Amino acid sequence: MATAVTAARPLVSLALPENPALRLATQIVLAVLGTLLLTLSAKTKVVLGPVDMSLQTLAIMLIAVAYGRRLAVATLLLYLAEGAAGLPVFQSTPEKGIGLAYMLGSTGGYLAGFVAMAAIAGWAADRGWDRSPFKLFGALLVAEVVMMAMGFAWLAGLIGVEKSWQFGVVPFIVPDLIKVALAAAIPPAIWALLPNRR
Repeated sequence: MATAVTAARPLVSLALPENPALRLATQIVLAVLGTLLLTLSAKTKVVLGPVDMSLQTLAIMLIAVAYGRRLAVATLLLYLAEGAAGLPVFQSTPEKGIGLAYMLGSTGGYLAGFVAMAAIAGWAADRGWDRSPFKLFGALLVAEVVMMAMGFAWLAGLIGVEKSWQFGVVPFIVPDLIKVALAAAIPPAIWALLPNRR
């Protein structure tokens, strides 16, 4: 039973110290580093219209799978808190606004969807699905669909269903499938290099 529990831990568990205080401090540092990665990935973008494409969903999936559900969700919530406080951490900030005004704009649903994506991907990693590219692909695909559905629903309320589908979903289908495939391939490859930790 102990072996099964150990095997279900996400990658980040390999770097966490046993001491509770040091463990918490390490988790805080990892969360902050995660928000920095999310910020950098948000700034890497391709302009497509109301919603631009970035590497952010790939970063979210990789962070979530590496961190596990709790730390991943905490990292995304910290990221959103940074944005709500006015830090230019989001895509197209500060040029398209900052803080809550930006969060309530066209990307609001996607931002909320990022938390759901992290929760689903992290949940899968907590169960050891990050050892299998096929299981992980399935979980990440569900996470992607949930995130896109939340973004689509929010955007549809702002610009209508047809434009929301045209500008907020269609351009991202193929690129995001590629990102899901990449995110599903990388963690199992890392675990394969750590045979004694599987």
